[in-house]
Amino acid sequence: MMKLSFENLPAILILTFLLITFVISLIEKLFDWQNTVNYITEIFKTSFIKTIVKPLIAILILLESLTSFFLVVGIYQLSFFNKIESALLGCVFSSISLIYMLIGQRIAKDYPGATSLTVYFILSVFGVYLLN
Repeated sequence: MMKLSFENLPAILILTFLLITFVISLIEKLFDWQNTVNYITEIFKTSFIKTIVKPLIAILILLESLTSFFLVVGIYQLSFFNKIESALLGCVFSSISLIYMLIGQRIAKDYPGATSLTVYFILSVFGVYLLN
């Protein structure tokens, strides 16, 4: 019998916040592909990665998809079965995705953009800490 547990409420709230962040980002990339490519290409127009923007976005989509999948499964498993594995993987993939984005922001010399990722990264790592 499934029983809703509030024991993991702080972790569930973190997972939910990250899920909203990554799902919206993923939807924007998938449903507005050309504008995403144009925007990212413009950001990297003077960098050494300007010719490989599309594959880099595809990698980010893959990372965000994995992150979102594990966050959804993690919220469910934590809520009803007190199982942490998927939730932990969601936070780990979230952290990896954010590091990937940080590298891009630094290459593009978008220092304010890189700084804004810090809050999300801290939350992701705190989720890893809570679940580990």
